[in-house]
This record gives sequence, C-alpha cells and structure tokens, in this order.
Amino acid sequence: MPGYAEASDLTIPAKVVVAGGFGVGKTTLVGTVSEIKPLRTEENLTMAGLRTDSLSGIEHKSQTTVAMDFGRMTFPLSARTLRELRFGPTAQVQLLLFGTPGQDRFWFMWDDLSEGAAGAIVLTDTRRLEDCFPAVEYFERRGTPFIVAINRFDGAHPYAEEAVRAALHLAPQIPVVSCDAREKTSARRVLIALFEHVCERARPTSLLTRP
Repeated sequence: MPGYAEASDLTIPAKVVVAGGFGVGKTTLVGTVSEIKPLRTEENLTMAGLRTDSLSGIEHKSQTTVAMDFGRMTFPLSARTLRELRFGPTAQVQLLLFGTPGQDRFWFMWDDLSEGAAGAIVLTDTRRLEDCFPAVEYFERRGTPFIVAINRFDGAHPYAEEAVRAALHLAPQIPVVSCDAREKTSARRVLIALFEHVCERARPTSLLTRP
C-alpha cells in the first residue's frame, strides 16, 4: 500500500502544523505532498468575508479554509539519522499534516490544531510578508520548533532567504527555505527540512511523546 513500509519497519508518527497568512498556499502544500486524499474544509469567499479578508496580490482566490486541511506524508529515514536517533536498521517517518485557516477570525482554532505538534511550517508570500508575523510569534511563544518556507509565487520579487530572515527578525537557528507549493519534490523538501530541524532540537523520543 502506498505510504507504508513492511510490517517489520518502525513507523514514527509526527504531527506537523502548516500555518501562515491568508492565501499563502497552505492548502496547496498539504494537497501536493499528501499520499492520501487530503481533507479540505474550503468554502467559497463571500462579499461579507471580503470586507475583512484582503485579496491584494491574490485576486484570483475564490475559496478559503474555514476549519483545517489534513494530509499525510511518509518518508524513510536516512542511515545517518537512524544512527543518530538510535533506531533499528530501517524506519520511516509519517508526518500528519494539519493546515490552519489563515484569517484572523479563525485564530481561536490554532491552539487545538497545534496541540501535540512536533513542529510547524510558517508559509510566506513575499508580496504580503507582514501576514506571517502572527504565525512566527505564535510558535515562538509556544516554543514549537518551526521553519519558514517562502512560497515562490509567479510574479513575486525573488527576495533572498537571508533578506526574508532579516525582515522577520528570525533567530539564526531557524531555517528559511524556498519552495513552490504546487511542485511535489519542492514541497517535500520543506517537510524534510522541518523534520531535520526538529531532530536537531529534540531528544530522540520527543517526536513520539512531545506534550
């Protein structure tokens, strides 16, 4: 079955939150990498919502997430990681992906979606970089390991990753990566980068037992 290894392999589940501002590509990223049909809770934008949700730079957007997205991505651990984590000869990581809604009025859901998360991705759009500040501050306050992923939208200025780091006042140890959320290989690299960051910060058992 796709996404599963042999029964003798160790599967390590880890919850990941995909967050960021309105329209940055969270639903797209989850859907692109998910090995199962993703769960989506999108609704059509309404005139009432347009009074509070700015579509500047994303005028084509017609739907929005109102609860969460859910997907799953599984990948094998490298031999080096297996040695570092002191696992057996084979193991795989199964990332359970929870995408948050981006609008301010849905922030009350973030605590529930983030409960038990091993790490988080803050997805950004350089045309509206200020929209990701709340997510950065949220995970800093919770102490959740996170990385920042720049979703390279067509037509957006290609700011360097270090320029985005400086603009967001990120600590040096927080990774900043670039991606195209529509492209599977690119989106997978973001998830793997987060896992590597979590491994650097956490004890080997923390992916399984993080409170």
